[in-house]
Amino acid sequence: MTFELNGKRVYVAGHRGMVGSAVVRRLAGEGCEVITADRKAVNLKRQAEVEAFFRDARPDAVVMAAAKVGGILANDTLPADFLYDNLMIEANITHAAFETDVQKFLFLGSSCIYPKFADQPIQEASLLTGPLEPTNEWYAIAKIAGIKLGQAYRKQYGRDFISAMPTNLYGPGDNFDLNSSHVMPAIIRKAHEARLRGDPQIVVWGTGTPRREFLHCDDCADALVFLLKGYSGFEHVNVGSGEDVTILELTQIVCDVVGFKGEIVHDLSKPDGTPRKLMSADKLRGMGWSPRIELHKGIEETYKWFLEKVDR
Repeated sequence: MTFELNGKRVYVAGHRGMVGSAVVRRLAGEGCEVITADRKAVNLKRQAEVEAFFRDARPDAVVMAAAKVGGILANDTLPADFLYDNLMIEANITHAAFETDVQKFLFLGSSCIYPKFADQPIQEASLLTGPLEPTNEWYAIAKIAGIKLGQAYRKQYGRDFISAMPTNLYGPGDNFDLNSSHVMPAIIRKAHEARLRGDPQIVVWGTGTPRREFLHCDDCADALVFLLKGYSGFEHVNVGSGEDVTILELTQIVCDVVGFKGEIVHDLSKPDGTPRKLMSADKLRGMGWSPRIELHKGIEETYKWFLEKVDR
């Protein structure tokens, strides 16, 4: 069954974030009314505020892109924040969507929900089959709870609540703070600043051998709208490119885009994280969706946005 977006009121939670803003851009062509609310209007960690907002806004559909996010350092040093904040946000929004009879609800998880040593590429069925990566288990546990909460409302009340699991995302709107960013924007900023200073080298965390999959946020948004309109199932759906690169290969691409010609040095005192994290794209590809933005081109667009919005 197809969920028609034309004429609907769609609430995008987390519209200022990289993914949420990409979803807002993508929904502009669907003939729907996009509803947003900033932190001054509603604190998503406060149940009463969220419920009051939903009663007033009365959305027909919800894209749940709001979350506290960060890289390895942030996850490892702020475990209580990552667990509590994300549990509160997802529980409040999911329950409010139930109470106000939202027709379609899409929850965004994260690829870190999967076991650290899951078979590659990671199938949706790998969820809860092994221990998590310790450096981000708090965030992962919160995201797993969000998936299960949506499934519970679907099972108990028959609500059309679905979940999507994006891979590592990048693009316009990303976080380039070296203390809290993910690997892609961190490397972009390091390479950019090293080029400006004329440094002979840049330092990247770990051995450079872990493999990671990356997807441009606009491709992700397109996939999410695709699922919002055409998917209604109990199991979550992986959203990824289906291809991965080593951290060293990624760094080399970034250096090429940025124009840094120096040496790449590895800080072996820093953790590598999960050895490989490539999600199976078979389920989403089988529905007829595939990404369009090639990695090198996507990094070029992201670096251009960085120069325009961040570096200045």
